[in-house]
Order: sequence, then C-alpha cells, then structure tokens
Amino acid sequence: MTSLFALILAGGSGERFWPLSRRTRPKQLLRLVSDKTLLEETIARLDELVPRERILVLTNVDQEKSVRELLPDLPPENIVAEPAKRDTAAAVALATAWLAARDHQATMLVLPADHVIKDRDAFQQTIRTAAHAAEVTGALVTIGIKPTWPCPGYGYIEQGAPVAVPGGSRPNDIFHVRRFREKPNAELADTFVRQGTFRWNAGIFVWSVPTVLSEFNRHAPELADFISQMRAPGQWEKVLRNRFGDLPIISFDYAIMEKADRVLMVEASFDWDDVGGWRAVAAYLGKDEHANAANCNLTTLQASDNIVFTDNATQVALLGVHNLIVVRDGDTLLVCNRRDAEKVKDLVNKLPPALQ
Repeated sequence: MTSLFALILAGGSGERFWPLSRRTRPKQLLRLVSDKTLLEETIARLDELVPRERILVLTNVDQEKSVRELLPDLPPENIVAEPAKRDTAAAVALATAWLAARDHQATMLVLPADHVIKDRDAFQQTIRTAAHAAEVTGALVTIGIKPTWPCPGYGYIEQGAPVAVPGGSRPNDIFHVRRFREKPNAELADTFVRQGTFRWNAGIFVWSVPTVLSEFNRHAPELADFISQMRAPGQWEKVLRNRFGDLPIISFDYAIMEKADRVLMVEASFDWDDVGGWRAVAAYLGKDEHANAANCNLTTLQASDNIVFTDNATQVALLGVHNLIVVRDGDTLLVCNRRDAEKVKDLVNKLPPALQ
C-alpha cells in the first residue's frame, strides 16, 4: 500500500447512553464493553496498520478537552475540533484538506469512533483489501457487514457483480455497489435480508486523496472550495473558524457516495457491532440464570431480563421487576423499560441543560 492515513470521526452527542453519556462525554468516550473507551479501542485496532502520526481524530469543541486528555500519545495537531456541528460530508472535507497538505497521493481510511470490533486481524485484512482496491481502481470503497437480522435502524448497501482487482483480493471479496438504501421499515429490512444481496452500511470507507477530491469537485463544489481554501498556506485556522459553520449539513453518503459512479464494496470478514443503546450493551455484560445483565454486584429475587450498569462498584438488588434498564452515574439514575430504550434520547431533551 501507499501511505495509509486514518480519519476517526469522534464527535456526536451523548443521548442514547444517558446518564453515563453527556454532551461532553458521548458514547466513544465511555467504557462500555472493556476497560478502554470505544475511542481507545478504535485507535488500538489500527496498531501495525496505521502509525499514530497518520491518525487524525475529528471531534467538536465540547469534547475536545476530554479527547486530548484521553489520547496523550497522539500528536496534538492530529486532534482537530470542528467549530460547529455539521454532518459527515463537512467532516470528510476537513480531513481531506488536512491530509492533502501532508500527502496528496495518500489513501484515507474513514472510521467511526464508537463501534465494537473484536477480531483485529480480520479487521486489518479487510482494510488492506479495501485500500488495495481503492489504489488500483480509483474507486470509493465501502465496507459492508453481512446482516445477522433485519435491522431497520441501519442503512443498507445492495451489492452487484463481483470485481476482480489485479494483485489483490480473493474471488467474491469485492463487489460493485448497485445502490445505497437508507434505513428501511421492518418489513423492507426483512426483504433485504432474505434477498441475500444486501449488506449493512457500517460507515467505514477507503479511498485515495485524488479520488475523493475529484468526487467533491464533481458533486459538492461548495465543499471542494472549502478544501481548496483550507489548503492555502497559512489559512487553516482562519478558514476553519470562518467557513466551517456555513458548510451544508449533509452526510457524506448523500453528498458523494450515492452520486459517485465508481463505488465498490468489500464484505467484512470481522465481527461488528455499533452498540446503539443500552440493550446492545447487555451482550457484553455478565448474566445470571434469569438473564439479568450487569456490570456490578447484583442480587435478585423474582427478577428477570433486566440490565444494570453503574459507574462504580455499587451493590444493586432487584425484587419482582422484569425487563428494566437501570443505570447510575454519580447522583443521576435512569430507570426505564427495555422496550423504551430508544426513547432515552427524547427524555434527555426534557432534562435541565446541566444534566444533558
């Protein structure tokens, strides 16, 4: 491979995992499945694939201090705070400008900071396959996850015919992308899974800098102009401060991926979980004989299918309750029914600002 750089998207808000998560402490800064935060796990997954000096972490002004404290071994200039909340198209444009100033022929890997992937070797092999395909074909390459159930909460990728890449992958590792489908309803998601040619869109991408610059110029001229201004000598801070907040709020999928002519998909050979809420965390916690999942000492009587998560070594006792989520963070406590886990973010909007 030529020079491989990694962009880690580490912004977002802390709603689904309240009260453990807050505006200044979103999911990627939490220790949900191990003794490391999800952001630390993401960076560790790149060891021996991408040197630390080639990793860029994009966060926002609310979370910048926490991210810098968490990642002291990353060069300070490799942590950049977006001055305003925009979507992934603006984030990728900012990262492209940062990378093009360092190596205008480099290959860029784009990763969310908050996914759980246990098999590092398989992850790295998939990324190597995708990077080689991006370099040889000049295509935008996305990673597809084989669905394990018809989830209506994910975007989907419809795969086309397999693609032979010289000197690269095994047969049926790489496919043309027919189209992207946004989050479907439950019935349509079931159709996708039964059809067998749809994959979950994990939001993991690989491309060369010349390729993505070309696609910005073709499909998003306002973002291309921003990149050009950012690359001008001595203009980085000024343009970031004055222009970023005016960029369109649009995802990279909508702005570029769905319009590009050359898009390929590599099917992931690794495990993947985006851990979208408290119900998903239960899979990584210890369970008793009544399917109560907890990260602390738990005593139960006539209680089942509960999820308990605390920020310290609290002893929790449950009596006669079922299908609850109980989360404690300091002096803040959440109690809700498991079926209402997706509504936690709605609850957060009703809280005093100091608790959000």
